[in-house]
Amino acid sequence: MGSARLTLWLWPSSQKIALQLKATLENVTSLRPVGEDFRWYLKMKCGNCGEISEKWQYIRLMDSVALKGGRGSASMVQKCKLCSRENSIEILSSTIKSYNAEDSEKFKTIVEFECRGLEPVDFQPQAGFAAEGTESGTVFSDINLQEKDWTDYDEKAQESVGIYEVTHQFVKC
Repeated sequence: MGSARLTLWLWPSSQKIALQLKATLENVTSLRPVGEDFRWYLKMKCGNCGEISEKWQYIRLMDSVALKGGRGSASMVQKCKLCSRENSIEILSSTIKSYNAEDSEKFKTIVEFECRGLEPVDFQPQAGFAAEGTESGTVFSDINLQEKDWTDYDEKAQESVGIYEVTHQFVKC
């Protein structure tokens, strides 16, 4: 009697990973990414074989790629160069939060990603952030945090403003 063999292809299980930011804010609050075209620059790791991307890749809210088999969509779908597994990551738009004056020098979740087989392992903040003067409400747009520090001058409040020592960590939700 022959035995039937059932092969079950498993879609990588989904996990939520939060990106937490930590910075020292000087006379500014409400640091946030701006727009659906904001680029989250990440390095990714394949959950199947552990391969880590060498280059920075960005994902945006405005990007939507269909998943195989009608399983919905994701911000990025990528085939691993090493093991050929198809993985995806989705920005959870409802989780995007501002980093405020009271958060200064503490880690705070600013966004969560739904990850299927891809795991972000590094983040590089770049252009596209905005913040407001704590007292004046002056809007500072197109803040670039690639150098991990940013300074300006608030004319209304007549004081210097800045964002310093920007760092991050990823945590599983």
